[in-house]
Amino acid sequence: MARGVYIHIPFCHQICNYCDFNKFYFKNQPVDEYIEILGKEMELATKKYPESFKQIETIFLGGGTPTALSSKQIERLLELIRTYIPMDNVTEFTSEANPDELSEAKMQALFDGGVNRLSMGVQSFDQELLKNIGRTHSNNHVYETIAMAKKVGFRNISLDLMYGLPGQTMAQWKDTLEKAFALDIPHYSAYSLIVEPKTIFYNQYTKGKLHLPTEDLEADMYDVLMSQMEAHGLLQYEISNFALSGFSSKHNKIYWENDEYAGFGAGAHGYLAGVRYSNHGPLKKYMDAVNAGELPIVYEHVVTENEKREEQMFLGLRKTEGIPHSIYEEKFKESMQRDYSQVIEKLVSEGLLEHDTKGIRLTRKGRFVGNEVFQQFLLED
Repeated sequence: MARGVYIHIPFCHQICNYCDFNKFYFKNQPVDEYIEILGKEMELATKKYPESFKQIETIFLGGGTPTALSSKQIERLLELIRTYIPMDNVTEFTSEANPDELSEAKMQALFDGGVNRLSMGVQSFDQELLKNIGRTHSNNHVYETIAMAKKVGFRNISLDLMYGLPGQTMAQWKDTLEKAFALDIPHYSAYSLIVEPKTIFYNQYTKGKLHLPTEDLEADMYDVLMSQMEAHGLLQYEISNFALSGFSSKHNKIYWENDEYAGFGAGAHGYLAGVRYSNHGPLKKYMDAVNAGELPIVYEHVVTENEKREEQMFLGLRKTEGIPHSIYEEKFKESMQRDYSQVIEKLVSEGLLEHDTKGIRLTRKGRFVGNEVFQQFLLED
């Protein structure tokens, strides 16, 4: 049974140099038609799998950029969501947003349509760094948009920040954090740059033209991030996420707890009834499938028992609370110790894991090498 819904809006007014998500330049795209087809896809899915949609707790509008839409398009999208997705148990409804795209009319349309959380892509407060990564907003856009969001009624606001950017110094990173804290919002996400294939940065990297901070500097930036968040009263509840009490992301927790969610839109991914799936990415293929009365799924994978256990470990260990023994036993009818005692012992001895009667979790040291830790939990088929 799904706990969450992800809806992909693939349109952008600009394509960032690091972005590898399924996206299209907004100009000359069939945006209105896409929104109507999203509604059709939701209708098809909820009719085919009615049991999976009875307890939806969260909805997340991602992209691309949902705020690339006009206020009227936002209103129509939210109307379709409320028509086909049962809203009785929804407590968190998030939209991603770009600071230079949110007019007061769009903000009001989001709020009136049921959105109660904004996740804003700020990345940096250094104008030169922003330009280098392909962002178009200014610091004033951020300040004005957050003030406007609070005026409209939003209380749950999150900022996305990035470190390890090309040419970024520690001084620039500390300045970005200082400016972010001054905004007095309840949630921050901070990610290190990953150079993904098929991006502008990847092309530059392969030609030796992308000058990234050293691994040591990037690690120091992460260390400063954790220390500064703690100093400002923000709890680190996941490797890259920090929040005041009561403001952690409920939607993202669904992913980390390895629970099921539906994905709608071109290129969207989902996990329903033990099957991970992805939709057609090209707009035409996606829209043609839905218009033909079919779910636009291009790939399906039935998750094996071993894969479920591995994913529980990879994803659950991202949370600072870790994985409780009771949750593992409830899901798999076996103890975590039976499956992983040697791995857990080894990682505890290396100072990367903590283990007690409640469960296991990464140590502070372990958070620096999370991916290396997670790989230790692969099971042999």
